[in-house]
Amino acid sequence: MTHILLVGPEAPLLEGLVQSLAALGHSPVVALNLHEARELASQHPPLVGVVSRALAAEASSEMLGIPLAPGGALVLYHSVGSQPSTLPPALLRALLADLTLPLGRNRLVARGAHVRDRVAATGRGKVSDSSEAIEDRP
Repeated sequence: MTHILLVGPEAPLLEGLVQSLAALGHSPVVALNLHEARELASQHPPLVGVVSRALAAEASSEMLGIPLAPGGALVLYHSVGSQPSTLPPALLRALLADLTLPLGRNRLVARGAHVRDRVAATGRGKVSDSSEAIEDRP
C-alpha cells in the first residue's frame, strides 16, 4: 500500500483519482491547497506527493516544503487544455514527473509503484525509530 497525497483545486479530477488509486490498494489523501497539504503530510508523510502544476507555479517554495516519507517523490499534474506555467529550475530538479491527468493515470500508478519498489530495495522504508521498537516489545 502506497500513501499518496493529491493536492489541487480540481475536486472532480482528484475524486476520480482517489477512487482509482484506492481500488488498486493505495491510500490516497486529498488536500485542496498547499497549506492543508503540509499539515496532512506532517502527520503522515506520503510516499508520493501529486501536486497541481498551477499551485506549484504560484508557491514553489511552499510545495518543496511538503514533508515526504524517506525516499518519497513529488509529481506535478495539469489538466488537458490547461495553460502551461513556467517553473523554477529548483522545482524541476525535485520532480519525478509532470503528468497530464486524467489521461496519465496509468503513468501515475506506474510511478508510484516505482517509488515504492525503490524504497523497498534501498531499505528506506524500514522503521528505525527506537520509540516504536520499544512499543513492540512484550
